Amino acid sequence: MKDRWLAYAPILLLAGLAGLSYWLDQRVQPVQDGTASAGRDRPDFIVDEVHATRMDLSGHPRYVLHAKRMTHYRAGDTQAVLDAPTLTHFDENRVPLTIRANEGRLSSDGDHAYFIGDVVVKQPASHEREEMTMLTSFLHVIPDANLAKTDKAVTLIKGNSTVKSVGLEFNNETRTVKLLSNVRGTLETPAKAALPWDRRPPR
Repeated sequence: MKDRWLAYAPILLLAGLAGLSYWLDQRVQPVQDGTASAGRDRPDFIVDEVHATRMDLSGHPRYVLHAKRMTHYRAGDTQAVLDAPTLTHFDENRVPLTIRANEGRLSSDGDHAYFIGDVVVKQPASHEREEMTMLTSFLHVIPDANLAKTDKAVTLIKGNSTVKSVGLEFNNETRTVKLLSNVRGTLETPAKAALPWDRRPPR
């Protein structure tokens, strides 16, 4: 079953959050005011209706981020909190991949990204692949390790096939999906071609 779900490889395109986190850190630096009023638990700025696009060297969009609000922190474990984030990853060789959640968090060191609450990862159908959807309540991305994982319940849907598990690890370097426990589901069996002796001659 694990091999069949290698088709869910696009999930680890979430590793692109490494670039997004670094980009946010470099482009949206807070103003240093030298006061102690901006404590570790206080945001230094809040931006409503965030819409940001990161381009590649050819001028094509790589990532598009939209959020109802971004709360940025100068200190602490969390660099930014995103309300209702939608992140779309573009790849010239694949249809766009979109991740939505109730909340997103980027760690202050840029090494971790989290999607929290009603997480939906979706890739539309293409000529080669059926539509892919992943549903979970939490997704942790570790870009430097090429790893995305969750210890929560996960539902993977591709075409008429559905697989559920508790916990998932996706390694982008080895291109493997590991479903951790309580794996169950239904897989659509491709129609078999009729054998020569099963074919009826035309009348």
